[in-house]
Amino acid sequence: MLQGCGSDVGKSVLVAGLCRLFANRGLRVRPFKPQNMSNNAAVTADGGEIGRAQALQALACRVPPSVHMNPVLLKPQSDTGAQVVVRGRMEGTWQARAFQDRKAGLLPTVVDSFRRLSAEADLVVVEGAGSPAEINLRAGDIANMGFAHAADVPVVLVGDIDRGHVIASLVGAHAVLDGPDRDRIRGFVINKFRGDPALFDDGRTEIVARTGWADLGMAPWLAAAARLPAEDAVVLERLAAGGRRAVTIAVPMLSRIANFDDFDPLRAEPDVDLRFVPPGQALPGDADLVILPGTKATLADLAFLRGQGWDIDLAAHVRRGGRVLGVCGGYQMLGARVADPDGVEGPPGSAPGLGLLGVDTVLTGDKVLRPVTGQLNGADFHGYEMHVGRTTGAERPFLTLAGGGGDGARSADGRIAGCYVHGLFAAASARAAFLAELGATSRVGDYDAIVDAALDEIAEALAGAFDIGALARIAGLASRGAAE
Repeated sequence: MLQGCGSDVGKSVLVAGLCRLFANRGLRVRPFKPQNMSNNAAVTADGGEIGRAQALQALACRVPPSVHMNPVLLKPQSDTGAQVVVRGRMEGTWQARAFQDRKAGLLPTVVDSFRRLSAEADLVVVEGAGSPAEINLRAGDIANMGFAHAADVPVVLVGDIDRGHVIASLVGAHAVLDGPDRDRIRGFVINKFRGDPALFDDGRTEIVARTGWADLGMAPWLAAAARLPAEDAVVLERLAAGGRRAVTIAVPMLSRIANFDDFDPLRAEPDVDLRFVPPGQALPGDADLVILPGTKATLADLAFLRGQGWDIDLAAHVRRGGRVLGVCGGYQMLGARVADPDGVEGPPGSAPGLGLLGVDTVLTGDKVLRPVTGQLNGADFHGYEMHVGRTTGAERPFLTLAGGGGDGARSADGRIAGCYVHGLFAAASARAAFLAELGATSRVGDYDAIVDAALDEIAEALAGAFDIGALARIAGLASRGAAE
């Protein structure tokens, strides 16, 4: 189990890289994260949802994603509340305090899912959440040491040298953990090092001397990680700036933005300047297309959008002849009205939409979770739907679904469109057809192939950076030849 000295230390990427490394050595590998908090999620083949990072890690293992790979998923809807998904199904919305009080009751479910994966694998690589050094959250923990003890899993601690104070982070974790938690850690790795590794030899020696933990290696800055889907919204601040290219696409950073990795394939295109616009900034006047992304709280983010003045910017963009695409919650916002009579995503209520499409949405009913295929402008796509609510009134569907029927809506002049499908741009043909409407040429092939190649590159880098033999022995794999 890889646990970290904090969030965003690169645990998800390291787990994916190790999954691919051991899978390339012929082992049956599975990823696992007991508890995840993310609004970027993926749909499994059996109609459930898990964190996007675990779906990526399943790809690294070359196996289909399963709800057991991430049995507890928290999807924030406000600063203090989150939708709780257990084994792929929505259990309701819990406030933070209520979750802290109730999370221990989810531990048997979490351990059972881990045992199911273990029964079909030679190795399960587990990702923790946040840091075990957050000892104020230790009681009832199911994400880090609480799970590690319950499942009897050895732990390797990850430190991030790029953010600084990595010696203090690792040594400090050793200082604050209690004896049993400290003893479960078998070693540490350091992530995101830039430059000559020999320059930190003395630092690594000092960490060993002060903790007694084994030094299992130091990973370089993994440039290939930029080609992987991002899980957490913290990365959006690093994607806000761009340079003028053939086509400019602007994406406002809604307060509960979800599944923004939908647009990674567009970002990979050389002719596309994809700009995530942070709060406090106007939508760029030179944008060819504005995409309203998914959100975990449509009504709340519709109010947030108006509070930022983005509705005014969007109206001006449309008057100038600009195009607009709404995805999932963004599609709902484009309609005439959005209603949440049962309080599915927050307090019950309703609000006028942006009025750019003649549709109405009611947030009620079971969550739709399903993979879909079809055509966009005559080109094949594959993706998935993951939403609550029903949208009615569409006269011209934006997408044609396989097996008949359509999804979404499109204005009469074709400049305004919306749909519920996530992952729409991963397929090269659909992305090329979409960009052609904007006057741009696609120069990148199938995005899934790009991600797959990045995973192999990361695995190769970790093979040279980490003591893989020692990691294999910690995992009990030495007898299977995994260290070779």
